[in-house]
Amino acid sequence: MVQPRSQPSSATATSAAPAVKTLSELRASGHQFRSVKDEVRQNLLAHLRAGEDPFPGILGFDDTVRPHLERALIAGHDLILLGERGQGKTRLIRTLTGLLDEWSPVVTGCEINDHPYAPVCVRCQRLAAELGEELPVSWHRRDQRYGEKLATPDTSVGDLIGDIDPVKVAEGRTLGDPETIHYGLVPRTNRGVFCLNELPDLAERIQVSLLNVLEERDIAVRGYALRLPLDIVLVASANPEDYTNRGRIITPLKDRFGAEIRTHYPLSLDDELAVVRQESEIAWGGENTDAVLPRHLVEVIARFTRLVRTSPAVDARSGVSARFAIAAAEAVVAAAVRRAAITGEDQAVARICDLPTIVSTLRGKVEFEVSEEGREQEVLEHLLRRATADTFRAHLGSADLSGLVTRFAEGGSVESSDLLPAAELLRRIGEVPGLAKIMERLDGDGGESFGQAAAALEFALEGLYLMRRLSKDAVDGGAIYRA
Repeated sequence: MVQPRSQPSSATATSAAPAVKTLSELRASGHQFRSVKDEVRQNLLAHLRAGEDPFPGILGFDDTVRPHLERALIAGHDLILLGERGQGKTRLIRTLTGLLDEWSPVVTGCEINDHPYAPVCVRCQRLAAELGEELPVSWHRRDQRYGEKLATPDTSVGDLIGDIDPVKVAEGRTLGDPETIHYGLVPRTNRGVFCLNELPDLAERIQVSLLNVLEERDIAVRGYALRLPLDIVLVASANPEDYTNRGRIITPLKDRFGAEIRTHYPLSLDDELAVVRQESEIAWGGENTDAVLPRHLVEVIARFTRLVRTSPAVDARSGVSARFAIAAAEAVVAAAVRRAAITGEDQAVARICDLPTIVSTLRGKVEFEVSEEGREQEVLEHLLRRATADTFRAHLGSADLSGLVTRFAEGGSVESSDLLPAAELLRRIGEVPGLAKIMERLDGDGGESFGQAAAALEFALEGLYLMRRLSKDAVDGGAIYRA
């Protein structure tokens, strides 16, 4: 349910390529030829029988999208994933490479990855006739058998299917020679998985070029009498509003796809949390492992995203992408890292004071109703306060916070800001009875870290303000809490 940053780990080879180098050696090895769809089907069934996850990194689709996808792949269907932006359609498609064999033999040098047992292009058929059992064999990893194209209005038939290569003609070949063809992306992904993103954006006359690929499994290039049977799994993605706003999928093409599968945003808060946690860990791995995004702030961001998604002020047709929550989490962690760099803190820990800045930076990711023009900032700030209040009630609503409230009983105040170090914030608040209990309720570690203790206390202060047990004066980059 999240948009991909790179090829999924499932598409990475884990062993060396076989040592087989010729057709005779391939036959002697006992290798059996399988079509790509049969390969995907058998490997998927093996995953299911072993209780393994065939689509790693995909969250929130277990009981909804995945059963439909598994049935479509077992049936050998080409398919369309239909859903609003940011629902993880492309990421889900890319995991399909994990269902291919780890290594697959090809005729060495073939542009369309012909299998040595059954070459289909003119070049490989000629080589097979000339060399016989000495036909050279190479091996492709599963991630080399994946192709992807973002459909744009300027995409041509030549981009997808192929065209005449003027360089080959200039080399002396005649125009009638099939070897003068420069193959497009689809035939170059022969014996693999090809993804066409945002299919409705493809001009209707270009969509027609895919009809034979899906039904007759072959291609034709210009006026050549060429039948090139393709062995391919074709998967497309589309947004529902694209059918009417920017373009449409022509009816004959929709009819040729075996399955149309609807995706969705996370249905539960737990799924939303899992998505944000997974993606923020990816973004802040490696050299940034010391940066901490406390769990209660992840929950605030997840609740905020869900409130924005269901708000009547937001255009529901365009959706609120999972990238919204991911970008928010990354921005909050970045604010903590910036504070640590400026103040010299040993550990960067995000706090509630880092949240308000995300409103202005994320506003462009949301399409508002026309009636809300000019109120975008106000709407998002209100929803962020609601998300914070809901998270506070869920974790600290029944907690004894009298020790913290007493700190303000005699007119005291505490000022916090986005550049105030955690140790200084703790000094200003002073000793708080029950701090360990507060952190335990927030899934903390009992106050081992100054940064996490400060994050817990600042969240409690903000929650008390939202519950009207404290007042708050906003100042540049922070706030002053008082009785």
